[in-house]
Amino acid sequence: MTKGQSKPIKNRKKVEFLLYAPHASEVLLMGDFNNWKGEKHPMKKKSMGAWEKTLMLNPGNYEYKYIVDGHWQEDPANRPTRMNAFGTYNNLLTVAE
Repeated sequence: MTKGQSKPIKNRKKVEFLLYAPHASEVLLMGDFNNWKGEKHPMKKKSMGAWEKTLMLNPGNYEYKYIVDGHWQEDPANRPTRMNAFGTYNNLLTVAE
């Protein structure tokens, strides 16, 4: 693959992210899959206070976290974590082949 080409998409898997935050006005999905740029993946508020976002990701290991109304938050529904360079934790996600 040459510089500037994207990764192959044939092996991508659908991954659904869900966060219950009924009082939030904005939730952003941040992770190494979007270079930690939340504006790429704002989440949509659904019924009953749930925020959702579906991504197509290549198989592999990822770290992610949410920004809820400007504050970093771990995913309470996903226990695996790893300490990051800031002394807090990121959630871990493995997308199988």
